[in-house]
Amino acid sequence: QVQLVESGGGLVQAGGSLRLSCAASGRTAGISAMGWYRQAPGKQRVLVATITTGGNTDYGDSVKGRFTISTDNGKNTVFLQMNSLKPDDTAVYYCGARSTIFYWGQGTQVTVSS
Repeated sequence: QVQLVESGGGLVQAGGSLRLSCAASGRTAGISAMGWYRQAPGKQRVLVATITTGGNTDYGDSVKGRFTISTDNGKNTVFLQMNSLKPDDTAVYYCGARSTIFYWGQGTQVTVSS
């Protein structure tokens, strides 16, 4: 089992920044990638950004150039630096980890006011 705990969500004005953190614990040796996904009310959960253990990153089109995913090397923590936030970024942000199965965190709310 892998446990994921997110932190760092909150309320911010448009144009502001937030940094999300996700700490993985448990059977983390099998994790091959971690990432962030978001789900707005009434919409499907979508990719925000992922990073592999090799450092390869991928971003959703709507966040490219504004968000940056990174890891705390060797400490099973992944970060999402979110800059130039827009009201459309409002969603519950979920941390995910790919191992033998896919694990989800409990989610953290990000609200961007206009």
